[in-house]
Amino acid sequence: MLFSSIFTFLVGCDVDKKNEESEKGAVITDSAMVVTAHPLATQVGVHILREGGNAFDAAVAVQFALTVVYPRAGNIGGGGFAVFRLTDGEVGSLDFREKAPKAAMRHMYLDSTGNVVANKSKKGIFSVGIPGTIKGMEALQRKYGNLKWDDIIAPSIGLALYGFPLTENEATVLNRYRADFEKLNGADNPYQKEVEWKAGDSVTYPVLAETLFRIGEKGSREFYRGLAAKRIVKESQKRGGLITLEDMHDYEVVWRKPVEAQIGEFRVIAMGPPSSGGMAMIQLLKGASFFDIKQYAHNSATAIHLMTELERRVFADRATYLGDPDFYDVPQKMLLSDTYLKERFADIDLKTPTKSSDIKEGSVEIIESHETTHYSIVDQWGNAVSITTTLNGNFGSKVLVSDAGFFLNNEMDDFSIKPGVPNQYGLIGGEANSIAPEKRMLSSMSPTIVEKNGALWMVVGTPGGSTIITTTYQTVQNAMSYGMTMQESVNATKTHSQWLPDIIHLEEGKMDTTVVDSLVQMGHKVEYWKVLGKMNCIMILENGELEGAPDYLRGGNNAAGF
Repeated sequence: MLFSSIFTFLVGCDVDKKNEESEKGAVITDSAMVVTAHPLATQVGVHILREGGNAFDAAVAVQFALTVVYPRAGNIGGGGFAVFRLTDGEVGSLDFREKAPKAAMRHMYLDSTGNVVANKSKKGIFSVGIPGTIKGMEALQRKYGNLKWDDIIAPSIGLALYGFPLTENEATVLNRYRADFEKLNGADNPYQKEVEWKAGDSVTYPVLAETLFRIGEKGSREFYRGLAAKRIVKESQKRGGLITLEDMHDYEVVWRKPVEAQIGEFRVIAMGPPSSGGMAMIQLLKGASFFDIKQYAHNSATAIHLMTELERRVFADRATYLGDPDFYDVPQKMLLSDTYLKERFADIDLKTPTKSSDIKEGSVEIIESHETTHYSIVDQWGNAVSITTTLNGNFGSKVLVSDAGFFLNNEMDDFSIKPGVPNQYGLIGGEANSIAPEKRMLSSMSPTIVEKNGALWMVVGTPGGSTIITTTYQTVQNAMSYGMTMQESVNATKTHSQWLPDIIHLEEGKMDTTVVDSLVQMGHKVEYWKVLGKMNCIMILENGELEGAPDYLRGGNNAAGF
């Protein structure tokens, strides 16, 4: 059955065709939509839906496809979060975030003098958390899926075994990390070759295909108790790491109640702790509603200033109060209450910036690069799934499980490794997010679903480290307050600020210079990034059609449906 499923997909999929998107507008369909970070992953999702699978089947198929075609962030060696809404309106969420190994220690990234050891939490085997993706995918599919597990994985096995052409974007990223791959894995690995990769190069990953085949046959048991688990532990032990077979055996996912808020005619359904994204999103959206942000022109100096002031306070709350709820009593009800938030935002001056040091003490360094991936799916029955998964940095720890064919995450860096010291995204944490054995590290991932007047309206999310929160918030705000279409909301220029450093990050070359001048005159410091976020979103239109809105401008994202 598995081999026939692989053949069925390959016959219907021209994997050799040029896979860069040529049309840059929204994709409108009647019944179903898949939006992902890679055209082949999108094609896999649509294929599963056409074969009778639902949004959950398609989501699992997309996740495995991204493992093959988008290895910098698509993964079976990482983890993530899912937020979903069934066609009858029932909502839920699944936490398949990575966990610290049992041997993890509070000060494991500090030297004998108490200083942080450079890069120990970011690269190499000590940065790896216990992966959750496989158990997460299996849990979703078993509870809500229609198809057989092995049929869902089959397309990804076909891609890994028979090959696919690199996009220009993926060739560039593989070349960029060539030195890291060689340093950590040796020159003989499938992710590099003697000359640089170029767009159109055909790649195959036969070792990964073998791993996926076994997972297709045996399910998560193979990954957590079988040969794959043994190979992960072997790789860890070879490099002096902490991961044991007991760590793998004992990993479990957690079904959690989403965080929700009614804001006017809109109901926001998002991921709760150990994701900070849903809490922060709701705080920001409520704050914007208190100030009636739509009275200020979109991306005007006043609107950006207001968002910055809201963000500084919300990110300060993140650093103070948020962590793994299984280890720390997160004051969720308080943080989302109107009473608390009105008091929290009461001292915002619409003309003068507030210093982060006046909100909460702390210090921070620069924000580094980041990579996660998000996909949104709505099926022909109206089920909706919003999933964000990650290895953390590009290719995670850069550690390849050599005889299994996939990269391991570097999620341990998302813990607060020392009070006042930022992680790779410039985020500071406190006691709530300190390292402890089997604890889940805090995340910014923000898979979100929005209803309008009780009906499904938007499915949204993005990669981007700490900017996940702010770009997802702005995309939702653009549609809620400014009446933008989904594609307009995705395309719109984004900004980012957080609690320390006191900087507004703007997208290079995209913001009106008069607005920038006004922000500087108000007392803000402005810096530029190439892009902020890579949204993958869906909106249900008034006539019932679906608007798929991938972020063409900031990445090779793709939407398709029927």
